Amino acid sequence: MGGIADYSGSLVLQRPIAEATFVALQRIDRPVIDVVSLGRPPRTIPLEILAPDGEPLTYDAARRLFARSEPGLTTPALPADHSWAAYVVGMVLVLARERHLQLSGARIVIVSDVPEGKGVSSSAAIETATMQAAACTFGVAIEPRELALLCQKGENLIAGAPCGIMDQMTCVFGDEHALMALLCQPAELQPPVPVPDDIELWGLDSGERHAVGGSDYGAVRAGAFMGRRILSEHIDVPAGHLANIDAPTFERELARYLPDEISGGEFLDRYGQTIDTVTTVERGRTYRVRAPTAHPVYERERAERFRRLLLAPADDERRMQLGALMYGSHASYGACGLGSRGTDLLVDLVRAEGRDAGLYGARITGGGSGGTVAVIGRRESAPAIARVVDAYERARGYRPHVFAGSSPGVTAFGSRTIVL
Repeated sequence: MGGIADYSGSLVLQRPIAEATFVALQRIDRPVIDVVSLGRPPRTIPLEILAPDGEPLTYDAARRLFARSEPGLTTPALPADHSWAAYVVGMVLVLARERHLQLSGARIVIVSDVPEGKGVSSSAAIETATMQAAACTFGVAIEPRELALLCQKGENLIAGAPCGIMDQMTCVFGDEHALMALLCQPAELQPPVPVPDDIELWGLDSGERHAVGGSDYGAVRAGAFMGRRILSEHIDVPAGHLANIDAPTFERELARYLPDEISGGEFLDRYGQTIDTVTTVERGRTYRVRAPTAHPVYERERAERFRRLLLAPADDERRMQLGALMYGSHASYGACGLGSRGTDLLVDLVRAEGRDAGLYGARITGGGSGGTVAVIGRRESAPAIARVVDAYERARGYRPHVFAGSSPGVTAFGSRTIVL
């Protein structure tokens, strides 16, 4: 629970998947960084490109280097098919800029069974594993929370994806036996919430590609910050976060100030740019505002109630209420424009199986617009999940991957040093 409300200060409840990413980093004598990821061609990036005159690139220059989308870069550009390396080499650059790491030759090898583009934080898994390996190899002392925050900075400013903090924090602090509870103001860990014995969680891959850097996610994030700017004309937004506005106040006093949509030009002329540092309001675009602004108000309320229910005594009514909160969150994503045909169908199929089959609720995950649907049910309900998978394959010609189980995060797993 929580999802895209993380950048608006919500409580989020997250659990790692069982699939994992491993990164090995080795010093080498050549002045390059070699990146080897199984399933991709290897990439070699000279240090003279990453640190001209011995100084690491600025974040703006690094983003242009990997994206090749803006003019004016004075260092040699990389081929377009190097862009994915921003999630790897970018983490080393962040350490160079923020923790004064002296860049030197290295070989980075990545092995991952976390699938890409499915809304299950594959980029955050690579980032946190890479930074942990680099910190260990080069002797940089770094606290776990700082590691997550620096990885988010790298994804925002080098990879150019406007993600919130929940994915990196989950990859670092995730617990295979509990939901990580995180108040994203900006990253306040709260006691983990144990997954009760009567409950199981699954993820169903829709086959529709999800990307946090995609325009839908970015536009919805921008719309939420536009709404925050509009509301700031009428109230002091509590601690600066939309998620701190209570739902009755929003409904009674604030919603009327928010347009359903507004053009970027009209907004800029009336209010100027927003306070968000990773999205930009574009004049030639129309943005949804009311739904993206309302989402964190109600999503935090849903997440808080979800946590209380998980901690309450077990019974079927509690499971029904948990499922209803997930369905409500899914509908809110759709209102923001972050639904998709495949994820909506998966949710409908779970709803059709329903309580009698032991399935209680489902919602789209992460940044939306495709990706994976999370499902909550009784532990013995795997046959119902199999029927949902079969029905989806008949309807869409794609057989969903089923995510089941969990694994520890970076903090629990740690790092290993091998001396050859």
